[in-house]
Amino acid sequence: MKTIICSISFLMLFVLFTTTNVVQAENPKQSPNKIKVLFLCTGNSCRSQMAEGWTRQLKGNKIEAYSAGIETHGLNPNAVRVMKEAGVDISKHKSQHIDEFKNVPLDYVITVCSHADEHCPVFPRSVKVIHHPFDDPPKLAKAFEKEEDKLNCYRKVRDEIKLYIETLPESLKKEKIKPYPELQPASPQKTVKRRDLLRNRRMFPTR
Repeated sequence: MKTIICSISFLMLFVLFTTTNVVQAENPKQSPNKIKVLFLCTGNSCRSQMAEGWTRQLKGNKIEAYSAGIETHGLNPNAVRVMKEAGVDISKHKSQHIDEFKNVPLDYVITVCSHADEHCPVFPRSVKVIHHPFDDPPKLAKAFEKEEDKLNCYRKVRDEIKLYIETLPESLKKEKIKPYPELQPASPQKTVKRRDLLRNRRMFPTR
């Protein structure tokens, strides 16, 4: 009888141990194969924060998401509010400068506004840079006086960003990749120097 009880106990422990290991292996936080995507906008205040929040919520098993700005403007409270309405909490996020990610081996950088696209730093060749812009909610909201109408501008962009994130990471292969800046002749008599070509755009360290 004692032998049977011991056998059953051992079997239960074995099943419990095996099940636990399977759960941990399937846990997206443990996956070493997730691609690293950074969403970049001007101040890391609204659109890029929404994109990071949606990606962590919807694609956390495939994508390790970050967001940053070429400046830091602080977290937009209306962005936090409308994301919370949709069940995504970004209240613990903070505005981060792109320079804080110099040592992160990114796979993709997605610029979500034109200003960030125009002033995007030059990343290593291994980083694919994509421009996928969205309207600026604070700018849209300026056309309205009522608070609810202003919030609807944020909700509109929030939902558009969600639809885009739902297509990731598969759609990244179909996006147009920005070419890496090269030295090119401006005319037969003159060659553009890299410092002139890049102007004031910062260079990230190569890997």
